[in-house]
Amino acid sequence: MSVTVRIPTILRTYTAGKTEVPAEGATLAEVIADLDRSHPGIGARVLDDAGKLRRFVNVYVNDDDVRFGGGLAAPTPDGAGVSIIPAVAGG
Repeated sequence: MSVTVRIPTILRTYTAGKTEVPAEGATLAEVIADLDRSHPGIGARVLDDAGKLRRFVNVYVNDDDVRFGGGLAAPTPDGAGVSIIPAVAGG
């Protein structure tokens, strides 16, 4: 399945400044693996050392937060939009 991944500003150094990049995969895990093959290093910013989504990185497939809809096993249908959104904290 081909999807479009929206890249946040903080990760655009891995995508040569591109705000959106294509990736392939039937699940979010496959999409992240493909994204990391095309843009080495980006996977380590999204996944922790155990291979799980980092605590302060939110990922959406279309408008669905994957933490409540399958996590890395979340399906990524053809044409879906995947958004990587780092959490922002402040006071």
